[in-house]
Amino acid sequence: MNRSQLVEVVAGAAGLSVRDADQAVTATLEAIVATVAAGESVTLPGFGTFEQRARAARTGRNPQTGAAMEIPASIAPAFKAGTAFRRRVAAA
Repeated sequence: MNRSQLVEVVAGAAGLSVRDADQAVTATLEAIVATVAAGESVTLPGFGTFEQRARAARTGRNPQTGAAMEIPASIAPAFKAGTAFRRRVAAA
């Protein structure tokens, strides 16, 4: 499912116009991104948690030359599925 398909499903499920559903999806995603970027987590019970995770610095290999290279520490967004979400996917 891509974004436009998601917007159509939300519009149908909520009884909204496609334009209103698009605005709602956009606002929701922007709020999640802004909150996680600020270092906080977003928890949606039954769905999951969006958060930041720190990655430690490590030594990697250049795939072309095989030479060792240092990969710097970084922060990456992460998602952990909630119990209800995991159970529903496992049952499918």
